[in-house]
Amino acid sequence: MREDFLHYLWRLARFDLRQLRTTEGEALTIQQFGTHNTNAGPDFDDARLRIGGLQWAGKVEIHVTSSEWHAHGHGDDPTYDGVILHVVLEEDQIIYRRDGSRIPCLELLHRIPPGVQATYWRLMHQADWVPCQPQLPSVTGPVRAIWLQRILAERLARKAAEFTERLEAAQRDWEEAFYHCIARAMGGKVNAEAMEMLARSVPLRVLLRHKHSLLQLEALLFGQSGLLPEQVAGEDSYLTRLRQEYELLRVKHDLRSLPVTAWRFLRMRPNNFPTVRIAQLACLYYRSGQLFGKALAAANTKELEAMFVVSLSNYWRTHYRFGPAVAPSDRKLGKATVQNILINAVAPAYFAYGQLREDERYREHAMTLLDTLPPESNTVVAKWRKLGWSATSAGESQALLELKRQYCDPRRCTSCAVGCAILNRPELGDAPPLIVREPVRIYRAVG
Repeated sequence: MREDFLHYLWRLARFDLRQLRTTEGEALTIQQFGTHNTNAGPDFDDARLRIGGLQWAGKVEIHVTSSEWHAHGHGDDPTYDGVILHVVLEEDQIIYRRDGSRIPCLELLHRIPPGVQATYWRLMHQADWVPCQPQLPSVTGPVRAIWLQRILAERLARKAAEFTERLEAAQRDWEEAFYHCIARAMGGKVNAEAMEMLARSVPLRVLLRHKHSLLQLEALLFGQSGLLPEQVAGEDSYLTRLRQEYELLRVKHDLRSLPVTAWRFLRMRPNNFPTVRIAQLACLYYRSGQLFGKALAAANTKELEAMFVVSLSNYWRTHYRFGPAVAPSDRKLGKATVQNILINAVAPAYFAYGQLREDERYREHAMTLLDTLPPESNTVVAKWRKLGWSATSAGESQALLELKRQYCDPRRCTSCAVGCAILNRPELGDAPPLIVREPVRIYRAVG
């Protein structure tokens, strides 16, 4: 039994409401269940109850056993003095407020419908990829569509909060925070952390002081990456000039490079090598140092995509990394990489900008942007597709990623619209119910 299941039962009134009585035997009438509180403090606010003929208004706290009140440290917290009802599966200890008054308690042990109980048991013990996998085909289209839209908004809000943290660390410089996000997105799954570390090691203000020289931008980024090789006999003039420029700039700006061990080259295509990505990042800021401003001004997705069209220097058209030359190629940012930047950098930045400036248009821009992009291609989205939940846009694929990570993996079925839809129409099965026994009134002394 988990506490979130009891929250579900209370929130949706999914327990036997007939002839309710507290554990002291007083008649209980629930007039208003209250508002679910997802922040610190008691679980439900603004409840309205009638207990033993007296009217009560206040908070409701929920636990599996009543003794968890003290285990969770509520006994010394004045925030919990306003609790008017303690809802538990089983009362194993009488609970008092700090002023010595007893908190009325409602036991749900014998009031849970067997069908709901059995369905919950199956969800918590299902060994499939997602807990509700056998029941997924029964979930209606409207429930799926509305929930995925809600989940997408949650994911954007979470990513916008991460962007805001970067913004605060950058002293509210939007361009600097955006620069960090772009670098991270360009690193992909393997080198995301290293690319963001690189961006942090070369502040945007330093890059912009040298933005009129692509060689100097490359020298700064490659030198700071730690990937610039030591001088060797017979090396080409580009590498020599790059090293010379970096040595001057390193001293001028008091820079310290990253360890070369931060980077990964194994099991990836040459076009995705970090050396290629660093050269592309240098070209982006050689073209424009105000990418966030350009993103805000972009009229549509096509204009956003055009921002990330880069033309590499001659050396990087014939190299994937420092060393022997290979067949020449433009080595542009691929569609998948540009899409990754738009999803993981531009959309969260839009959403954060809309929140902090209280401008709903930019939050809508973030949602619209994701709806206009094709769905992502990864193992999680592919598994959802096999279960009959195919994504039709990047917005839906992002929502499915969030659903799996934030709801399915931690088994938050009672907080999920899909899980609640399944629990709301349970079918009695052969899954064992929760162990129910007659309560034994053995109370421990408080304190």
